[in-house]
Amino acid sequence: MSYQVKLFSGSCTRHLAENIAKCYNQELGKVSLLRFSDGEFQTSYEETVRGSDVFIIQSTVPPTDNLFELLLMIDAAKRASAHQIIAVLPYFGFARQDRKDQPRVAIGAKMVANLLSAAGATRIITMDLHADQIQGFFDFPVDHLYASSVFLPYIQGLNLPNLTMAAPDMGGSKRANAYAKFLKSDIVICYKQRTKANVVDSITVIGEVEGKDIVLVDDLIDTGGTLTKAADMMLDRGANSVRAVCTHAVLSGKAYQNIEKSRITELVVTDTIPLKQECSKIKVLSVADLFAKVLHSVHNHESIASNFIIA
Repeated sequence: MSYQVKLFSGSCTRHLAENIAKCYNQELGKVSLLRFSDGEFQTSYEETVRGSDVFIIQSTVPPTDNLFELLLMIDAAKRASAHQIIAVLPYFGFARQDRKDQPRVAIGAKMVANLLSAAGATRIITMDLHADQIQGFFDFPVDHLYASSVFLPYIQGLNLPNLTMAAPDMGGSKRANAYAKFLKSDIVICYKQRTKANVVDSITVIGEVEGKDIVLVDDLIDTGGTLTKAADMMLDRGANSVRAVCTHAVLSGKAYQNIEKSRITELVVTDTIPLKQECSKIKVLSVADLFAKVLHSVHNHESIASNFIIA
């Protein structure tokens, strides 16, 4: 039996959802959001979803209203007798809280996983989780996509003469190493120290950067502090150029100003999170086609492995 596919979007990721629907050759479904004067809101579907495979597209970027809107949409689909409810989170918020790294703190990523499950999601599709082990927080299928599918062809197209991949910290070395192996390039690793979140006290580099065209790779960029400091340090040590590819453009605080004023050549991001403002050094690559292909494969019970260049 073939179930009808319905695509819906939350209010945060509307532009990406429209592009995914266009690539899927289908219109987005009609959903309404009613806001009360006290800030409370209610979601409702303006068309039937009974017996359908419902894909709900919403990045859970701050504020937490975006997460709660997704949860309400999942709950509404469940109560409207949808066959399957697939939550498509291009950006999975709270992913940096994947473990207890100090006493008496919450594991936010696990809590979000529990909320999505309790709301009624039957599957998750997401991209470049901050930590791969978050997939284990769910007791149902998780399709974890990688932005390398769009980043690697772009990097190859630059034809950089002395390409060297770089990890912004020790935790990102696995990702940078995978890129370096595919591109047959060298790799360097940055070592940074923090006293508190979003503040880098010191940063150094392990490896040779003189005469190199550096490409930093990371899953997200927040304030841009690490990136700009790393670029300055590498250029001071003789690097020809420094670029960065970061999947999720969180870009909070003074990030846009930091990037614009920095010595970095360009920052390449995806459209998993909409940009808040223009910046001449930021280039956006769309992942809409990749998500559309995966949504089609999931609905038809097909393998999605062919959509990966590297994992």
